[in-house]
Amino acid sequence: MDDSAKRLLQRLMRRIPTPTLRSALEKWGRLTTEQQKSMDFTQSKWALTERLLGICEVNSAIFSEIQINVNQGMWYAFQLMDPEDDAKSVDLTQFKEQFKSHLRELVRNVSIKMKKHTDEAVWIRIAWGDTFSRPNHLKPTYIVHYLQTPYVFVTSITSKQKPLLSQALVLSTRYQAIKDANLSGRKLTAIRDLLMKKYQQVFPTKYPIPPPENNQTISNQHIEKEQAELAANRLQMACEAFGGGMLPQLQSAVYKLETKFRDHSNKTMTEREEPFRCVVKFTSTNLLESFRHCASSGIASTPVTPLLSCIPLKGRNYFLITDNGPGPSSQRGQPQV
Repeated sequence: MDDSAKRLLQRLMRRIPTPTLRSALEKWGRLTTEQQKSMDFTQSKWALTERLLGICEVNSAIFSEIQINVNQGMWYAFQLMDPEDDAKSVDLTQFKEQFKSHLRELVRNVSIKMKKHTDEAVWIRIAWGDTFSRPNHLKPTYIVHYLQTPYVFVTSITSKQKPLLSQALVLSTRYQAIKDANLSGRKLTAIRDLLMKKYQQVFPTKYPIPPPENNQTISNQHIEKEQAELAANRLQMACEAFGGGMLPQLQSAVYKLETKFRDHSNKTMTEREEPFRCVVKFTSTNLLESFRHCASSGIASTPVTPLLSCIPLKGRNYFLITDNGPGPSSQRGQPQV
């Protein structure tokens, strides 16, 4: 370990309360079972810190490569735009060298660590500094980029850091621009699977799903058959809209409304030149599963409204709803997303 990593580890050990130190080291996951057992938590914090520093020296552990819990914090998705001819030929070595080079040209004091995982994702940890201060390892930015794809996922970044990171990513990946994908969530795997279509998609079929067989005595077979067919059709349409099987655990969706207020009984609001503005937010532990259940059970009408089905279709969970018209400020026509 270098001196900066040692100092960082010592600072973090001082911040962690002694009663929670054991669980914090278990979550860290850098110590073997035997090494954890060798830690005597009845000792002083100073003695425990020295013991941990010794273990890290033995393991040649690099503290700055510790991964954060991927389900903590808010992750934001971005999409690289307009690839150059050689964009798909950029390999890991080229990406590492060029990303570090470009970012260090923009930021004088910055610490950059990269690691490629088994799922082909490149994890980047950036500790930011500036002209007069060293990199702050306590507030790093994490970036996950899948090589050969235009998708980038970022957490813990400020408005000041965002353009610097964007420029370094564009130059090192051979793209010409990067845009906000309007997709965010606390579960990295959820927004990744939604954006990259890594879930079971169900496509429209001419024939509805056959109803399950029922061996019980049916008093009225015609009514029972009709109800089963309706239920099967609802399930088919719900799966076509949101997917089948296990769905990405998206936790929220936001709709920002900027449309003309339409109510003939309220002339004051209807005759306003300014658009009517409001925000609607849906939240759930698994929003897509909730929507699918509402549609398949008959709680919500089918076919599913495009306002909801466009979440998996477009890979977004933030939408601005405006009116159709010749310009961006027009209030004529039907609302559009």
